[in-house]
Amino acid sequence: MATLSPMEILHQLVLLLHFIGFAALFGGAFTQLKGPRRVNAAMVHGAWTQLVTGLLLVAFLEMGDGDVNHMKVGVKLLVLVGIVVLVLLNKKKEVLADGIFFGILGLTVLNAAIAVMW
Repeated sequence: MATLSPMEILHQLVLLLHFIGFAALFGGAFTQLKGPRRVNAAMVHGAWTQLVTGLLLVAFLEMGDGDVNHMKVGVKLLVLVGIVVLVLLNKKKEVLADGIFFGILGLTVLNAAIAVMW
């Protein structure tokens, strides 16, 4: 079994937190499909976790020797900023309009699809 350096362990922990952020954001929305729909704490914390850990993951890539796909990173960042804005602007509303709710859910799925398929 290979021994990981402290930096590799930190990278793996940040990646795990990134996945947890996705799970919170997606799960927080998915559980409300039947309504009434609102921005819950899981969605807010998940969106922020995704943003912070995503930026840290890019920093790890930039510090390493590998190539960074800046176009992919830029597109994912743009989608995530859209999610964060929608979540923050609507977190105090009692009920979300369907368009806003499905916008958040759809952008969340789109961001995961970009990560996996690009």
